[in-house]
Amino acid sequence: MKRQHPISFYIYILFILNFIWVGGAFAQRTIVSGTVRDAVTKETLPYVSVIFTGTRIGTQTDADGKYTISAPGAQTTLSFNYIGYNQVVRNLVSSATQQIDVLLRPDSKVLDDVVIVAGKKVRYRNKDNPAVELIRQVIAHKDDNRIKSYNKVSYREYEKMLFSMSNVSEKFKNKKIFRNYQFLFQEQDSTLIGGKNLLPVYIQEKLADNYFSQNPEQKKTVVVAEKQVNFDSKYIDNKGLKSYFSRMYQDIDIYKNNISVISNEFLSPIADGAPTFYKFFITDTLKNQKPEVIELSFTPRNTTDMLFEGRIYVTNDGHYAVTGATLGVNKNINLNFVRAMKIDLNFEKNTQGKYSLSKSNLLADFGLSKNKGLGFTGERTVTFKDYKFDTAVPDTVFQGKSLVVVAGADKRDEFYWQNHRLDSIPSNQLKIYHNIDTLQNLPSFKRTMKIVTLLFAGYQNLGPYEIGPVNTFYSFNNVEGLRLRLGGRTTPELSKRYYFENYAAYGIKDEKWKFFLSGTYSINNKSIYEFPQNYIRASFQRDTKIPGQELQFVQEDNFLLSFKRGVNDMLLYNDFYRLDYVKEYENHFSYAMGFKKWSQTPAGGLFYQNDNNDFVNRVTTSELSLQLRYAPNEKFYQGKIYRVPIPDRYPVFTFRYTAGLKGLFGGEYNYHNLMGSIDKRFYLSQLGYSDVTVEGGYIAGKVPFPLLDIHRANQTYAYQLNSYNLMNFLEFVSDHYVSINIDHNFNGFFFNKIPLLKKLKLREAVSFKALYGGLRDENNPGLSTGLYKFPVYENGANRTYALSNDPYMEGSVGVGNIFKILRVDVVKRFNYLNHPEVSEWGIRARVKFDF
Repeated sequence: MKRQHPISFYIYILFILNFIWVGGAFAQRTIVSGTVRDAVTKETLPYVSVIFTGTRIGTQTDADGKYTISAPGAQTTLSFNYIGYNQVVRNLVSSATQQIDVLLRPDSKVLDDVVIVAGKKVRYRNKDNPAVELIRQVIAHKDDNRIKSYNKVSYREYEKMLFSMSNVSEKFKNKKIFRNYQFLFQEQDSTLIGGKNLLPVYIQEKLADNYFSQNPEQKKTVVVAEKQVNFDSKYIDNKGLKSYFSRMYQDIDIYKNNISVISNEFLSPIADGAPTFYKFFITDTLKNQKPEVIELSFTPRNTTDMLFEGRIYVTNDGHYAVTGATLGVNKNINLNFVRAMKIDLNFEKNTQGKYSLSKSNLLADFGLSKNKGLGFTGERTVTFKDYKFDTAVPDTVFQGKSLVVVAGADKRDEFYWQNHRLDSIPSNQLKIYHNIDTLQNLPSFKRTMKIVTLLFAGYQNLGPYEIGPVNTFYSFNNVEGLRLRLGGRTTPELSKRYYFENYAAYGIKDEKWKFFLSGTYSINNKSIYEFPQNYIRASFQRDTKIPGQELQFVQEDNFLLSFKRGVNDMLLYNDFYRLDYVKEYENHFSYAMGFKKWSQTPAGGLFYQNDNNDFVNRVTTSELSLQLRYAPNEKFYQGKIYRVPIPDRYPVFTFRYTAGLKGLFGGEYNYHNLMGSIDKRFYLSQLGYSDVTVEGGYIAGKVPFPLLDIHRANQTYAYQLNSYNLMNFLEFVSDHYVSINIDHNFNGFFFNKIPLLKKLKLREAVSFKALYGGLRDENNPGLSTGLYKFPVYENGANRTYALSNDPYMEGSVGVGNIFKILRVDVVKRFNYLNHPEVSEWGIRARVKFDF
């Protein structure tokens, strides 16, 4: 399945303040940068604490001793603190940008002696390094300290997710276009990330009871209360928004080898292989605590890799438990749109004498520009309390679904929340619930959102009916010539039970009308675009189709797909009569049953010719079908046209059975078509991730080539993940096949280590696709009678083939993250190069928004 990040929410928030890109200016700020060195050795000092005196705004020097810190308003002094060194306080020029380099002198009261190392810098190494020996002990004791070391555990969890605008200046706030939105600016907040002004625009809260059992391993979450800002469903999928946030801001478990943050996998500083990728330094020992705690700082060996930098605190009592952690990312990291990120983990000693996570805070600041301009900050805070260990938890608790939302959880009043929140919440954050409701009722905002929906979703909402999608209004091909189309569909404002969709299209060259009409009845009285779906639909469609072109998340008559390579003159005129029933379950198992009568007529350079050399004008089939799909833990964002999956590690299983019935409503053939596929993403830590699809199909029965499996081809210049990008339309057909598709993204693992390339933050990608299949003799027109001849070019050369003993193979090497949105692949076709009108090499491009 095509994977991409839904950007609709970001676009929506951009327009909450009405055309946000007009620009914002900084308020007066104090910005300081520089380098900190040892006054004796002149070596740079990593992880020196740098704080604006009298504030909580601070930072640390990086591995090279460099720092940058900023704060709103006038700041007068800056202090530098480092274990074993005297504190230094420097005066500042208020509200100005300046550079201050500092020399720290060793504290003779703390250090017995100072070893002066002359010459070149001492090389860091793992061997005989006490910090590395300590981290190896932490790794060795991981299983003893994590929550899975208990047989049974229960605890209560409170989660708050806040999304805010950042870098909001007074000058920007007072722009004329915001005169209707001043109530949003009532109270601002500040954060430790850069000390930026924030304006909350979205909030969600959840209170849940969690249960865990080790043997057998089971987990159950019971949500007892939840609420969130609800945007107008005409513009935003609120459930999808919630799922998207859950994917970006997952639970942070430092004891796991890989930690998922902002849709990327980061290697934990206490992962099994951490000493290979991180540098570790013992920077402090807290002897006034029982047990004694050691501060361990760490930094990536390569600052552009998907790795953290920061500090962890470890008990020096033989258990080596983590009591706290502060994780951030280096400014050079190969991460898009992320200005800064900070994770704080706090652990408390429990009744069993071990340490359990008591609070987790993840704060990330996003922006198109790395250092300036308006942006967005997302913060997720999770508080854990009421731990109970190895107490009796009835087995009945784990029965049923692993996630249960109690009835009325979303109806809790404010009195309930005041008495049950496990953490305090500022009043300005609570106001966002009311602010967004007020905002969405403003006529000017409604007009703005209609424009946004038209531009980015492709639909113009007219209340009970919406027109679109606009990118299909104009297209062209060799058979129809200029193609004009206009259509739309009804909305829940007309009815929550009944939905209608229609369009009409006309080809200037072929002078033919095409049209589509469908009626859908929602059985569960919900929008048919809302999960879980349960509906019955009847439809009729008369339109064209390119055999072998299968697209995902894109309309076939999209204007951009009109540009194609090679000879592209084969088309089908189709009449489809369909009746479909779809049923989805909360556990993401679904089935669909359908009936389809299909009449197809070849056009352009495509001809159906039997073995008597007679041309066949029309082929009619009648089919019954059943599709089963299981996508455990699937999360997605429901757009206006397509449901866009949010990438994750869980597999998706699909099985489809189709039976052709001769004699039923004019059906001409009996056959059975079976197809099965498995899609899965594999995370390979620092080596990136692989998207893998394995698929197979089998057709039982004797059928002409239009009813065989026509393998997915691509003659456009866009790189398509699920198609063979150098295969021509209708080049290969099979009645049995297996295929594998591997698309691997290295996330810059190699480019990050090349000095001239790493600043560009490019990312490497490779892919490989193989298709093995063939035709039984009964379905091969060269070996059996009663079939249609394979299509040929005007000069008599074959256009369509059956696969021989060799599989069709192609691969690509790509460079991604060009301008943060573009991936360009050089594609190579490895075999069947003697076929006419094929290319061994090709260049394809794909737009991809990714962090």
